[in-house]
Amino acid sequence: MTMMTAGLGFKLEHLDDALTARSPGLWFEVHAENYMVEGGPRLAALSALADRFPISLHGVGLSLASVAPPPADHLRRLRILAERVRPAAISDHLAWQKWGGVHYSDFLPFPRTREALDIVAGNVARVQDALTRAIMVENPSLYIDLPGHEFDEATFLAELTRRTGCGLLVDINNIFVSAFNLHFSAEARIDAIVGEIVGEIHLAGHRADPGAAGELLIDSHDAPIADPVWRLYERLIDRIGPRPTLIERDDEIPPFADLMRERDMAHHLIARRAPAHA
Repeated sequence: MTMMTAGLGFKLEHLDDALTARSPGLWFEVHAENYMVEGGPRLAALSALADRFPISLHGVGLSLASVAPPPADHLRRLRILAERVRPAAISDHLAWQKWGGVHYSDFLPFPRTREALDIVAGNVARVQDALTRAIMVENPSLYIDLPGHEFDEATFLAELTRRTGCGLLVDINNIFVSAFNLHFSAEARIDAIVGEIVGEIHLAGHRADPGAAGELLIDSHDAPIADPVWRLYERLIDRIGPRPTLIERDDEIPPFADLMRERDMAHHLIARRAPAHA
């Protein structure tokens, strides 16, 4: 397999196009929970894709910031999937979704306290022990500014990686959306990221919340990547060097060729910088 440059979030309706794609550095990401099954056409499609391209497993259900640890059965099924497809990377989100036996559909925020750091670090360690490999943790999209933080986000994530050996997945769109909603500088947040811990980058689209009079952005993954997000991406890789970069689209799915055009933009931005950071 060739070096990973820019990839796409895989959609089953694009299987035929994906299997015949020949772009250099191409890779694909899937949401792990969609493939944690014992067999069937969905898993067969992923296996066919994994025979041709590097695969990244992006979890949406580990609930790393929950007080309750990730369920043993969930970890068992994730490990089986990882053993099947041999992914280049495994990741999940810095958020919580589970409380009192209920699993919520959103990635929910929490105060970045020392207690929270202990909880998240413990859960990351449990996941890595179960998988016998390091994972990456993604920075969240934020919509409200909770009180009680003892760390800024960059420091919290850096300390988490120091304690556990995990890596950081930087979602540029999440930073842009959070900066708009919470009124901080996206550029300053990008500049605070510790480059050595970044293993992967995500790029996606967003929309304004129609009920918030333009005062709130939603990390919707249903639109092309906005120009300010592209500029933040270039700002980051100019400083830390290229990283495998994913184009995410989870709704209003366009033709494969449209997604490949965004993917190719990221690939060319990476390729231009690769010699300087070799």
